[in-house]
Amino acid sequence: MSQDSRLQKAVLDELAWEPSISAGHVGVSTEDGIVTLMGHVGTFAEKSAAEAAARRVKGVKGVVEEIKVRLVGDVRITDDEIARAAADRVAADVYVPYGSVKVTVEERWITLDGEVTWDYQRKSAEQCVSRLPGIVGITNLITLKPMVDISNISDDITHALHRSWFFDPQTINVTAEGGNVRLTGTVQSPEERATAAATAWSAPGVTDVRNELTIA
Repeated sequence: MSQDSRLQKAVLDELAWEPSISAGHVGVSTEDGIVTLMGHVGTFAEKSAAEAAARRVKGVKGVVEEIKVRLVGDVRITDDEIARAAADRVAADVYVPYGSVKVTVEERWITLDGEVTWDYQRKSAEQCVSRLPGIVGITNLITLKPMVDISNISDDITHALHRSWFFDPQTINVTAEGGNVRLTGTVQSPEERATAAATAWSAPGVTDVRNELTIA
């Protein structure tokens, strides 16, 4: 069995193992460590769960997500109802500054717009609406506005990487121009790659992270 075939089987097994996914309608193809997910699921949350499941499989270098959402059950929820429910969830989320994010809905697709200070606030706004019934997709256009001195971002991130037990930070190079951070070098696994990016996003003043780390 080829390496791609073994990886395909491992991803299919992980999808079958994840209880929140109806894996019977999700197909998997692999090429040089890049996994493509195809097929259809009943909810947007299930689609997100399938992508997360594929990414945590050892040997996966990247995921191309082509899953379609085919709504099942009661599909009579209108765009207005989705918009009201999404706006209520965003307003109630303790991580999202009140009034900082606007919600629009068109053909069951949610678009989030606005400006926040931290990446975790941007992600939280998306996560809190991702399990709403009746939605087929989310576009997150929320931008970051740094509120701190960003002159030492590169050094701050490098020091944070040195504190982590996940990987050898000597293999990672951090450069920054303003709030835009670029990570280059090598890591040992997709988990380490994601952890390095999350560490960079946690630095005050970061507005964008280009994760160009490769898996050795």
